[in-house]
Amino acid sequence: MIDNAVMVENLEKSYRKIKAVDGISFSVPEGEVFGLLGPNGAGKTTTIRILLTLIQSSAGSVLIFGMDTVRQSDKIRQMAGYVPQGISVDGELTAYENMLIYAKLYGLPSANRRKRITEVLEYIGLEDRANDMVKTYSGGMMRRLELAQSLINSPKILFLDEPSIGLDPNARNAMWEMVRKLRQELGTTIFLTTHDMVEADTLCDRIGIMDRGKLVIVGTPSDLKANVGGDVITVSAKNASLSEVIEQLGYQTIGEPSNGTADLLVKKGEKAIPRIVESFKEKGVELDSVFLKKPTLDDVFLKYTGSRIDDGAGWAQAKKTRMTYRRMAK
Repeated sequence: MIDNAVMVENLEKSYRKIKAVDGISFSVPEGEVFGLLGPNGAGKTTTIRILLTLIQSSAGSVLIFGMDTVRQSDKIRQMAGYVPQGISVDGELTAYENMLIYAKLYGLPSANRRKRITEVLEYIGLEDRANDMVKTYSGGMMRRLELAQSLINSPKILFLDEPSIGLDPNARNAMWEMVRKLRQELGTTIFLTTHDMVEADTLCDRIGIMDRGKLVIVGTPSDLKANVGGDVITVSAKNASLSEVIEQLGYQTIGEPSNGTADLLVKKGEKAIPRIVESFKEKGVELDSVFLKKPTLDDVFLKYTGSRIDDGAGWAQAKKTRMTYRRMAK
């Protein structure tokens, strides 16, 4: 019996002198929702493309349900579904016609195609728009259709590359609900990449944090946040050198202070705030603001990589790209 849906050992992918994936190892138990979290360029998409047998690695090995991605690529593709970042539907076709293309590509018998397409479109909530041109769809509906395409072959494992990127909040929440539904009702193993902290925290059983091609840590969201080591108190002072004062006071920080702001790591944050304010005052620094929060995945990422994920630009660019594809489809 195979317990792991995915087994990756010492995986590398190099492009000339650049290592897009740098010796990563991890496993994904069957039925788990596993996420790779990291900024654009971290190596997430390259990893997912290797697992899907779309490109070959430079070194290392990958097993999908015990099958080697190099020697048994055809079998792996038959049991996998994939939703890429870019738009993968044709706006000049109806939803049914888009689904029919995928049904033929996966070799579904002609006698069963209509029934299977209808089942999937109903499951995904698009049965009433099956015969409408896809170019009339909203961005969220297009993403749901892409998800439907990936389910046509009843995959054992589903790969989602930035599943909600570029979607508005309502469409994003709808996508998340569909991912939960797939896992709960069908037991599908789901492997996703994201740079959205909330998405990773909401959907994933376990998360691997990836940065500059390396996998720096793997764990459950709750364990990773607990590893930060306490509460986070963000202090700011416009006209003071916080680094020097923090060093004098001996406070532990997450990352380096910047732009007059620093994140202090403390125990029992609520009780620590008055002491912190007073200690800065004694050093001649009047704090402009003090903010307490529990550790987030952003804090985890900062702790293990030394930087934060700037997801604002990525989201805006993704939305712009998807809107451009939609205009082209019309």
